[in-house]
Amino acid sequence: MKIAVQCSSPLLQKSLELFLDKHLSTYSKCDIVVRDEPCLEDERCFYIGSDASANLKKPFSKAQLILALEKRHLELNPQEESVQTHNREKLDPAMDFSILENRIESLTQEYQSNIIRAVKAFYEK
Repeated sequence: MKIAVQCSSPLLQKSLELFLDKHLSTYSKCDIVVRDEPCLEDERCFYIGSDASANLKKPFSKAQLILALEKRHLELNPQEESVQTHNREKLDPAMDFSILENRIESLTQEYQSNIIRAVKAFYEK
C-alpha cells in the first residue's frame, strides 16, 4: 500500500508522515491520497476531518488510521483481498498484535484522563 499525504494543516501533515513512514510514496505513484479537505475528483482520495462525510474522523489513533487505510485500499483493489487473506492464514495467531494495541491504547487514554483530572484538581484549589 503506497500512500501520499497532502494536508493544509502542517501539524496533521507531519503527524501522518510519522504514522505512515513505511507506506509513504509520491502522489504519482501512490494508491491512496490522504487529505484534510474533501475531494471528489480523485477516487484515491482518503478524507480525514470532523464532519460526517470524512473517511476517518478526528481524533484518531495510529491503529485506527492504518485499519481505515487498509479498508480503503481493499475497496480500491478488491483483487488483493484474496492475497492478504491467504497471507493472514499463514501467520501464527499468537502474532496478532491488534488486541495488545487496543489494550495499550485504552491504558494510555486512561492515564491521560487521570493526569488531566489531577492537573485540573490542582488548579481548582
